[in-house]
Amino acid sequence: MTADTAAESLARLTAERVDHRFKGLPPDADGLTVAELAGQRRNLFTGGFATPVLALSAERLEHNLRLMETYAARHGLAFAPHGKTSMAPQLFQRQIEHGAWGITLAVPHQVRVARAFGTRRVFLANELVDAAALRWIAAELDADPQFELVCYVDSVRGVELMDAALRGATRPVDVVVELGAGEGARTGVRTEAECAAVADAVAATRTLRLVGVAGYEGEVPKADTERVTAWLRRLVALAADFDRAGRFAGLDGIIVSAGGSAWFDAVAEVFAEIPELSLPVLKLLRSGAYVSHDDGHYRKLTPFNRVPEEGALEPAFRLWTQVVSRPSAEQAFVNAGKRDAAYDLDLPFAQVIRRDGAERPATGVSVTALSDQHAWLATTPEADLEVGDWVGLGLSHPCTSFDKWQLIPVAEADGTVVDYVRTFF
Repeated sequence: MTADTAAESLARLTAERVDHRFKGLPPDADGLTVAELAGQRRNLFTGGFATPVLALSAERLEHNLRLMETYAARHGLAFAPHGKTSMAPQLFQRQIEHGAWGITLAVPHQVRVARAFGTRRVFLANELVDAAALRWIAAELDADPQFELVCYVDSVRGVELMDAALRGATRPVDVVVELGAGEGARTGVRTEAECAAVADAVAATRTLRLVGVAGYEGEVPKADTERVTAWLRRLVALAADFDRAGRFAGLDGIIVSAGGSAWFDAVAEVFAEIPELSLPVLKLLRSGAYVSHDDGHYRKLTPFNRVPEEGALEPAFRLWTQVVSRPSAEQAFVNAGKRDAAYDLDLPFAQVIRRDGAERPATGVSVTALSDQHAWLATTPEADLEVGDWVGLGLSHPCTSFDKWQLIPVAEADGTVVDYVRTFF
């Protein structure tokens, strides 16, 4: 896919018609294209949007994109942010415009979405053994010389299945051996000896090419700085051992990759220690949740809490709801629940109240539970809350916030909606 075709594919998103599929959008916008609606620059609060409606902050989104671009450059890291967070091709493109080497993805469907919108480089952070998906990837590689894909391998059996599915392909699939984060962790090879066996299996094929090593430090059992750092040093040592053994002969470079959203400061520190190898090393970071950040889980876990001199991410999501019931002085209900708000890590957080165009802190208001379509609010005596008030909720966990909304308004600080982000889950 050419760059022009990629731009055309993204442009087609703006030609999509607004209708009943998209929650929260103004009912009187039905039939408009997304571009036409964006061009109206409606106000989120007075422009006919219906609650509940999820919005992204235009300013905070741009801040987060710039901050991680700067962070990666400062530490000599290439960056392939995890696209499974947003599954939004418009955001993939903005991440690439902000210096990303490519996009990390987890499953074949996500790769298909990225390819449909012109993503040139994909890091598939999973071992892929589905024959139909492998044949599709082989066809994509054969059809587009500019398409690059790197995939995990973590077992000899997996290598055998990949090899069988890929026979007849013109280009080999580039793979990295995934080092497991420890006993009881998620995927990945558990020992260095097993890593060598997997690498030997790759070398015995013509369909796969070993280009590096990778893993996910977020799965280190009882993770702390010491344990995460020790695992990252194992990963670096594995790359050096493979290099000494000549496993990367004939390549232009070696990939060493790690990095979720909780420990990228440790990744930067250890990757800075990578010794000189026989080829240049692509030090590839894969954090994804940064793009919107959040008001809960990642606010607490972000490495910027440990290195505040490097900056701070800003939560970009706010879910706007409306009070529909105030049955007692101690209780209220708003019209958003499990179908609208992430709740797998934390409940939403009541942040602000809007009434008659004025906004104030949600003092004395807290979310205590979610039903399918309602949030349960506990209210203390100082809470000033009435039926009809808009309540802005902060959310925890970007991944399960994005996947509940297909078209998300992007609003400036004064409420002016300047864009709409389309997701594909």
